[in-house]
Amino acid sequence: MPLIELLTQFGLTMQEAAIYKTLNTEGQLTGYEVSKLTGISRSNAYTALANLTEKGAAALIEGEKKLYTPLPVQDFCSNKIRRMQKTAEMIYTEMPLKREEYQGYITIQGRNNILDQMINIITKADKRIYLSMHKAVIEELEEFLSEALLNKLKIVIITNGEVNLPGAKVYYSGKKMNEIRLIADSRKVITGDIRDSASTCLYSTKRNLVELLKESLTNEIELIRIREEE
Repeated sequence: MPLIELLTQFGLTMQEAAIYKTLNTEGQLTGYEVSKLTGISRSNAYTALANLTEKGAAALIEGEKKLYTPLPVQDFCSNKIRRMQKTAEMIYTEMPLKREEYQGYITIQGRNNILDQMINIITKADKRIYLSMHKAVIEELEEFLSEALLNKLKIVIITNGEVNLPGAKVYYSGKKMNEIRLIADSRKVITGDIRDSASTCLYSTKRNLVELLKESLTNEIELIRIREEE
């Protein structure tokens, strides 16, 4: 993802992100210089600079002429994360809790949402996690699977190549790039496709789907073992 788009994830508009990048590249600039370098109209440039100072990404230096300087990107990002964490804690406290988790079938759409759901399932697991997916997807989950292994969870993986997860039981088999199956604690499953923004997966805690997927993974592991013995 381009830097400008990444910065918008931290609450900046596209114009503000472009100006912040320019300030980091050039150093201290006047509003006129910002406008000239970015191609943004002078009025919009001054408005964006004012917003950047308000959002903690830049500061105004008073002198013979007004100069804007960027705050270090590490400070800007860490400050934003810290404030969001405090906001999240307040939301957790204030939000009414539903009485129980929905027991039906839920469609998760979009690659990022599917990846987030898998991470949530992994981080909330208590005892065991079973995964069947391409090595490239496993690598995106590696940090959270490593943490689960440190917490003594059992992890079984079926994938198409070596993964850096000491302590996990890994079986090797051909895997299509975008197909995923994940079971946690024999209670939660997610299965489907993780290709792009149009991808969809099915998430459920329904016992029949959990058992069906468990049986499928068990049979797949048994076939791998048979092939290895031949």
